[in-house]
Amino acid sequence: MIRKIADNIISPLGLTSEKNYQAVVSHNSALSFYEDAFGLPEPCFVSLLDRQVVSTAFNGLGGTSSYSFFEKLCILSISRALINAAIDSQRTDVVFVLSTTKGNVDSLAINLESEAGYIGVSAEKIAGFFGNPNKPIVTSNACISGVCAQIAAIRLLLAGEYKYAVVVGADVLSRFIISGFQSFKALSYENCKPYDKDRIGLNLGEAAGTMILERVDKVDSDDWIYVGSSIHNDANHISGPSRTGEGSFRVLVDILKSIRKEEIAFINAHGTATVYNDEMESIAIHRAELEEIPVNGLKGFYGHTLGAAGVIETILSMQAIDNKVILPTRGYETSGTTYHLNLSNSVRKTEKQGFIKILSGFGGSNAGIAYKKGGYND
Repeated sequence: MIRKIADNIISPLGLTSEKNYQAVVSHNSALSFYEDAFGLPEPCFVSLLDRQVVSTAFNGLGGTSSYSFFEKLCILSISRALINAAIDSQRTDVVFVLSTTKGNVDSLAINLESEAGYIGVSAEKIAGFFGNPNKPIVTSNACISGVCAQIAAIRLLLAGEYKYAVVVGADVLSRFIISGFQSFKALSYENCKPYDKDRIGLNLGEAAGTMILERVDKVDSDDWIYVGSSIHNDANHISGPSRTGEGSFRVLVDILKSIRKEEIAFINAHGTATVYNDEMESIAIHRAELEEIPVNGLKGFYGHTLGAAGVIETILSMQAIDNKVILPTRGYETSGTTYHLNLSNSVRKTEKQGFIKILSGFGGSNAGIAYKKGGYND
């Protein structure tokens, strides 16, 4: 069995998981309007970390200037999670898994031949900071990277390769990233509205999230236990989701083999607030006969945090069930998808102790993972 033993979220809403959870419960958003972020000719509505706050906290760890902001962010999040995990990161049975879509891509604007732009190099620097002797794993599969990283880590643990996995997901914004989404005409210039009839596009954000997982033989009633997962690629289009929700539907069908409907408190969906993504998810959930299960999306609080999304949204989902609530979908008011989803823009109560997290991304990629609180022992 695999259990989560520690976590951390660093975002513009706070430097701990608890502060992030409290901000979301209070309906606070990190998103703001910027006229000329990163020297872009068009304005954008994004969530940005305070570089000085993160760098100052990193310096408190004894770090040096040889790390990029992206690497500092990952290291800071991992270090805070490790404190609560109380494990030695230098052990040979600990593996580091990095989820990111872009890493230090901005460094390529300075030098196309710089190794700083290679995600694998960043992963080695991050793991090296903690003295870990193993080669780190990188998952970079568009928007599903954060869930893919968890699945990769869990597979390694279940195979007996390691006892612990440090999974960190992070991305920072840049001129390259924002202009890329602007070229798709995919961005909203106001707070995004997931699943709403007036949604016009997504917001981008930056954050880091860390989960530390452990392979165990027995679990306690308060433990968060991995239940099941799935990855499917429907190969629909380089950027557009399947019109039938095929990949996401297959992910849900697979996961339902491991968790019963009556155990599911909610589905934490991707909810980017683009016309096609939200419609696709409504179709997939309908086809999987899960329309009555509560659904929520957290992009209205953070924007789309890319490689961090699957990690931080999983952590927040766990915290919600710890507090017996379903987090709201900020920005949602009136249903705007073909099939009705059980959404709310306010906090709801729940007594159930399981959830499903799903993500979709460019290239037809889809992934999902399920956890439940309160384990079982063989």
